[in-house]
Order: sequence, then C-alpha cells, then structure tokens
Amino acid sequence: MLEAVLARGRAAAERLMVDACTIRRRPGESDESDDDGNVIVTYEDLYAGKCRVQQPSAQAAQEDVGEDFQLMLRLEVHLPMSVVGLEAGDEVTITASVHDPDLPGRVFLVRDLAHKSHATARRVGVTERTS
Repeated sequence: MLEAVLARGRAAAERLMVDACTIRRRPGESDESDDDGNVIVTYEDLYAGKCRVQQPSAQAAQEDVGEDFQLMLRLEVHLPMSVVGLEAGDEVTITASVHDPDLPGRVFLVRDLAHKSHATARRVGVTERTS
C-alpha cells in the first residue's frame, strides 16, 4: 500500500520536472596546466536529466569573501529519487527550461542535502552567486 502511494507521488513529482540539468563533481586539480599556466580542472559527470528549480525565498544572503561583497541566492533543485550520491560542492548547471528562459546556463553549487524515508523527489539546496 505505502509503496504504491509513494510511487504515485514520485511519478507526480517527476511530471513537474520539465527543466533539464547536468550535475558534475570536481574531484581535484590535475598537475597539468595549459599553455598560459592555468591549472587544468577536470570534472566527473554525475547526472544529466530532468529537474525542477524552486525558490522558497526570494531573499539573498550577503557574504563577504576577503574584500569582495557577494550576494548568495538560495534555491532548491528537485531531482528524481533515483539520483543518488550527491555531495556538497557538486555543481548543477541548468541546460534547459520550459517556462523560464533565464534559467539555462545558470550554475548552482550544492549546499544542502535532504534525506527522508517517504520523499517524492530529491530536494537539493543550492546557492547561486548573484554578484
């Protein structure tokens, strides 16, 4: 009984995931550099597929990094429950959006992971630096 209800809830949540994203992880920097001396960064692809972007609050938080003033916007990216193994610091790039033409190309960093027994979607807290 519970499994059937949960399956219907997950199917309904996935029907709302009309955007697309890729998620990748930066496992580390290589010892190699390009012709200009920049360290070559490699990434490990973790997921490519449907998602949904939600903004629970439109309020950005101020963070001071050194002498730089930055605004950090907090959002949620909803993913199918089959997406597993995410970690804080993973990078989410929105590749397509049906209803918001300003979303594709935006890059978010995973900050919060949520786990629960009866989730209908994997809701991942992310931040975007807005300035």
